[in-house]
Amino acid sequence: MIREPKNILLVTGMSGAGKSTVLRTLEDLGWEVVDNLPLLLLDRLLSAPLPEGAESMSQPLALGIGARTRDFDPDSVVKRIKQLREDYGHNIGILFLDCAGGELERRYSETRRRHPLALDRPASDGIARERELLAPLRRGANRLIDTTSMTGNELAQQVRETFSDEKLGAPTLSVMSFGFARGVPRNADLVFDMRFLRNPHWVEALRPGTGLDADVGAYVAGDPAYDAALAQIESLLLLLLPRYRAEGKSYVTIAFGCTGGRHRSVHVTERVAARLRDEGFSPTVTHRDLAAAPQDSLEGAPADGPGSGTVLQ
Repeated sequence: MIREPKNILLVTGMSGAGKSTVLRTLEDLGWEVVDNLPLLLLDRLLSAPLPEGAESMSQPLALGIGARTRDFDPDSVVKRIKQLREDYGHNIGILFLDCAGGELERRYSETRRRHPLALDRPASDGIARERELLAPLRRGANRLIDTTSMTGNELAQQVRETFSDEKLGAPTLSVMSFGFARGVPRNADLVFDMRFLRNPHWVEALRPGTGLDADVGAYVAGDPAYDAALAQIESLLLLLLPRYRAEGKSYVTIAFGCTGGRHRSVHVTERVAARLRDEGFSPTVTHRDLAAAPQDSLEGAPADGPGSGTVLQ
C-alpha cells in the first residue's frame, strides 16, 4: 500500500548534461536518491519501509531516469506521473537537464565515453536521437537547467540554491572544548585558542571546578578581552556557517581550546553553542577533556597579573 503523499523529483535530460552531479548534490542535501529505477518498480519503492536513518516520509525523493533506464518510455513516464498525482496526491516535479549538442559532443570526446544510444556510431547521432526521444519529458518539465556553459560546481551550486530548505542540507554542527596539552582534535574545522583569557586554574578556589560552574564562568567572562573577542568570534561563525551550508559541507566541527580543557574552553563552548541555538542552529556540544584531572604540570607557570592567583574584589 502506498504511503502518505510525498515530494518527488524526476531528474532527467540529455546524457552528459549533468544528471549524476544533480543526484549527488540532492543526496548531500538530505534527499533520498534512486537512479535508473524501472518505472514498474516505482509503486514498490513508494510502499517500501523507510530506509535506516530516515526520519519520516517527509524526506523528499529524487528519481534519476533517462536513456539508460530499463524499459524507458517517456510517454509512459508522463502518464504515470499524472496518475500518481491524481490517485495519491504526490507532489511530483520534473527537472530536465539540457545542453547544446556541440558541447555534449565535446564532453563525450573528453571522457572517451560512448553515447548510450550510439554505441557503434558517432556521438552526434545518439544525441539527436535522444533529444527526439526525450521531447515529451522536456515539454512536461516544470524546471529546466541548460548546462551548456556551466561547470559541475556551478550546476551543484544552482541545485543547492533551488532545492535546499532550512532543514535538509544543513551541516551536522558540533561545538567542542579541548585541552591543547592533550592535542588538537583531528576532525576540527575551526579551532579557536582561548588561552588569552585569564585562567581559573590558578585561582585555588576555582581550580576544582569547571567551565560549567557559574563562578568559573563569571571569572572567565570578567577578563577585559572577553566581551569583544567572543562577540567577534560569534559574528564570524554566523557569517561562515551559512556559507558552509551553501557549499554542501556535511559536517562542521568548531573547537575551542585552552590549556587543560576544563575551564575557559568549556565555558566558551557553552556560551557559543547557546548563541548558535538562538540563531536557529542545532549544535551538538561535547567536552573532550572535561573529566581529566587538573594538573599544574599541564597548565604551566601562572602568568603575572590579575589572573595569576586570586580573584580581585
